[in-house]
Amino acid sequence: MNLQRNNVNLQAGQKEKTHSLSFIHLLMVIAAALVSTSFTVGAAITAELDPAVLTLVRFSLAACLFGPWVYFKYGLGFSFSLFFRCALISGCLVVFFCSMFLVLCYPSALNISVIFALVPSISGVYALVILGERLHKEQLLALACGVIGVVWVVFRGDLSQLIALEWNRGDVIFLGGCFAIGLYTPLVKLLHREESMAIMTFWVLVTGSLWLLLITGSRLTTVDWAVVPTYAWLGIVYLVVFTTIVTFFLTQYSVSYLGPTRVAAYSYLYPGLVLVIDLVLGHGLPPLGVIPGVFIVLVAMFVLQNMKDD
Repeated sequence: MNLQRNNVNLQAGQKEKTHSLSFIHLLMVIAAALVSTSFTVGAAITAELDPAVLTLVRFSLAACLFGPWVYFKYGLGFSFSLFFRCALISGCLVVFFCSMFLVLCYPSALNISVIFALVPSISGVYALVILGERLHKEQLLALACGVIGVVWVVFRGDLSQLIALEWNRGDVIFLGGCFAIGLYTPLVKLLHREESMAIMTFWVLVTGSLWLLLITGSRLTTVDWAVVPTYAWLGIVYLVVFTTIVTFFLTQYSVSYLGPTRVAAYSYLYPGLVLVIDLVLGHGLPPLGVIPGVFIVLVAMFVLQNMKDD
C-alpha cells in the first residue's frame, strides 16, 4: 500500500512538470484574484473574530479539509525531513501574519500597502542569494516599475500623500514581516523534493497551524464561539477553501515553473484587482489618477513574466 502510494507520489511529481507556461501564468492570475478577494472578505469578518484566532482557524480548518483528499490520493508522505522543511516554509507565513496582528494598533494602513509592494523585490534578492536565480536588466527594471505602479495605485496618483507619510514602529514591524514572506517562495523552490506539491501544501498548513497554536492558542478560550454570526462562518469557509488551500497550492505549484521572483511579482496585481472587486461590488469607479499606476503595473508584469532567464 505504501509502496503504491510512493509510486503515485513520484508519478505525480513528474506529471507536475508537464504543463505549459501559459497555463501556469493563468493559475497565478487566478491565485492573485483569489488573494485579492481575501482583503474584502477578511475586512468584513475581522470585527466578529480576533484576527490571530481567525488565522489559526483558517490554517487548521484548511489542513483538516485538505488532509483527507491528500491521504486518499497520495498518502500523507510523512517524514521528519518533510515536516522540518514545511515548518520552515510555514514559519515565514506565520511571521508575516503575526506582524500584521502587531501593527493593528498602529495607524499604518496606507504605509503597510506601500511596504508590501517591496515583497517581490525582497523575494528576488533572496532568490539571487539562495538559489542563484539571475534576472535580466529588463526584469530588474520591471520590478522597480512594479513598485512605482503599486505605490501610484495606493496613493491614487497623489504624490503629496506619499510625501506626507509619517512612519512609525508598526511600519518597522511590518517591514520585518515582509522580509519573512519574501523568503516564502525561494524556500519552496529550495526545499521541495520529489513529493507531490499537494503533500507539501498539506504539511505547510499543518505546521503553520502548530506555529499559530503556540503563539495564539491562549486566545481560543476568550472567544464566544456561540455568538459568531453565520456570515462570519461563511466568510471563514471561503477563506479556508479558496484563499488558503487553493492559493497556497497554486503558488507552491507554480514556483517550480516560474521561479520565486516571478511568482512573488504577481502580488503587484493585488491593488488593481481590489479596485476591480470594489467596482463589481458597487463601490464605484476609481479616480482617473489611478489608471496610469495600473498601466505601469501591467507593463511591468508583462516584461517580467515574458523575459527568459539566462
